[in-house]
Amino acid sequence: MDFNMKKLASDAGIFFTRAVQFTEEKFGQAEKTELDAHFESLLARADSTKNWTEKILRQTEVLLQPNPSARVEEFLYEKLDRKVPSRVTNGELLAQYMAEAASELGPTTPYGKTLIKVAEAEKHLGAAERDFIHTASINFLTPLRNFLEGDWKTISKERRLLQNRRLDLDASKARLKKAKAAEAKATCEGDTVPDFQETRPRNYILSASASATLEDTCRPPSWAEWKEDYPGGWRRPCFFLVPLNPSLTLARGCLSLPKDRKLWNDEVDKAEQELRVAQTEFDRQAEVTRLLLEGISSTHVNHLRCLHEFIESQTTYYAQCYRHMLDLQKQLGRFPGTFVGTAEPASPPLSSTSPTTTAATMPMGPSVADLASPGEAALRLEEVAPPASGTRKARVLYDYEAADSSELALLADELITVYSLPGMDPDWLIGERGNKKGKVPVTYLELLS
Repeated sequence: MDFNMKKLASDAGIFFTRAVQFTEEKFGQAEKTELDAHFESLLARADSTKNWTEKILRQTEVLLQPNPSARVEEFLYEKLDRKVPSRVTNGELLAQYMAEAASELGPTTPYGKTLIKVAEAEKHLGAAERDFIHTASINFLTPLRNFLEGDWKTISKERRLLQNRRLDLDASKARLKKAKAAEAKATCEGDTVPDFQETRPRNYILSASASATLEDTCRPPSWAEWKEDYPGGWRRPCFFLVPLNPSLTLARGCLSLPKDRKLWNDEVDKAEQELRVAQTEFDRQAEVTRLLLEGISSTHVNHLRCLHEFIESQTTYYAQCYRHMLDLQKQLGRFPGTFVGTAEPASPPLSSTSPTTTAATMPMGPSVADLASPGEAALRLEEVAPPASGTRKARVLYDYEAADSSELALLADELITVYSLPGMDPDWLIGERGNKKGKVPVTYLELLS
């Protein structure tokens, strides 16, 4: 392992310096470079997108898998890069229990037969739920996770770099400001020895040329030179070197005024050069970060498309559930609208081929099936004439097998004429195809304008 002590000390010094700078900015003791209003709005928009994406992702996971233990297990398998084991859905487990109960209680009894029929329907519901969870995970959850774990991490990394560039820029501005103030002070007083500790951080290292200049200027005189200047001197003077930073020692009182000013000019020039470099790096990083933040608009477009796919898969799932339950009701001899106590008609499913089109619901009224037997209803339907106005065309969404002579069998994608009779159940319409007439369920139709 290559352990670089100098690099570690330098990084620690930079961290400490930036921490002090942050603190001074919080208390208003240091100037801070402000970003433009458009950039700030992009930052706020990106933060909002990240926060709401996390909330939507977590709640969607709860919707698809309400069991928290199962969610933790799936998370661990995902982090370990292992395949999640297949899990039986609640509907499939219920179907299994019902089938076992029917086998033990007697499959030929009325209760056993009903259990078998319900178990088959629950099995279909469980399979539909499994397909919905799989589709929603791929089309909706995966893009959200990819944004949080990919694009957002890149944006966060570039924002941290921009923050460091801004701190370097502010430090360069403060250094130049102090250097100019010290230069003006030295020019006015005339005998001030430059103290670079006022303008440099503790871990700052002068350039090689500046260090060489100071070492040459501050060289103590030899004994021969001292005797020549002071022939009556009886002792060689002692020069005390005062350390100002780790790379520089300065002999007090040994600099002449012209060289002092020259060094201050060099210091100002160096600070100006550092400021130009820091400004260039800051501008470059700001442009990179700006481009990434503007890409949030593309992220919104992608998430919008994924949201449409999620709604479409959810619509298909609920339509399949509704269709399975209608088939189960038909097998049990119970039909929508024959149950007492339903204040509102059941909501019709949406077409899987056209999710945005809904079947129109008719006004609430008493059920024809409750008032008459199938034979009487069929007789009445044959005698009644269609209304002069109010007939509409409808496209059949699914195949439908007539349960009795009062109903009309349907084939998917065929067009029929439909209308409603006074006092008729809102879940049913009268359908005509050629010379055939009968009741048809509204949920199997797509009413055309």
